[in-house]
Amino acid sequence: MNSSVGLFAASSGMKLSYVWDQATPEARVIIVVLMVFSVFAWMTMGYKALEMRRARRLNQVFEAEYRSQAALLDIFGRKLHVEGCPLFMVYQDGCSELDVRLNAPDGSRRRYLSLKAMEHVKRSLESTVAREALRLESGLVLLAVAVSGAPFLGLLGTVWGVMDTFGGIAMAAQAGGRADLQSMAPGVSAALITTVAGLLVAIPSMFGYNWLVHTLRVLTVQLDNFAQALASRMETEFLKDDE
Repeated sequence: MNSSVGLFAASSGMKLSYVWDQATPEARVIIVVLMVFSVFAWMTMGYKALEMRRARRLNQVFEAEYRSQAALLDIFGRKLHVEGCPLFMVYQDGCSELDVRLNAPDGSRRRYLSLKAMEHVKRSLESTVAREALRLESGLVLLAVAVSGAPFLGLLGTVWGVMDTFGGIAMAAQAGGRADLQSMAPGVSAALITTVAGLLVAIPSMFGYNWLVHTLRVLTVQLDNFAQALASRMETEFLKDDE
């Protein structure tokens, strides 16, 4: 069985080598471009998957720590810094804005904030949520381009190769040569390889893109919910109702 698998692999390799030799220069250029696309797509999928996995894990750790604190500013007072944790960045920026608003111009410390000051703090939270969502989303456009553009690029190579093949057969026929399937097959098979290359780039990119978009949506909803809960807690602890 192992020998059969080896013969099949060798046969497939010889076929691909033959098709590559028959490909036009234009088709080879398109295949090389698609290979570059594939490398960058896989690198992007791997990097973003690790980034979002790390963000999700750090969010869980930070949320557990946040829920265990007695006062809202306990973690902020410890001057911690957690790189790559979206929830921490929302908490940090919101508490920084809150801390600034609590400091009076005369150097004293306010106990409560006015409704207007609290609105500024909430806008800071919303801005940080948007910034963190954009940070997590960065790089996904490359996968979107690979998903939508690679098949069309492969189709361009196929159409170009078929056109070139039929043009060569027509010229050979006018010169008294043969115009049969045997003379057409090498050129057509070489043309079709660009479509295969395009699909090999687009299909993994499509699955990776959809998974990453789903994970991004989950993280964004988590960010929104946390920001709302944080704003509600800020209002409970620091908003004076009569101001």
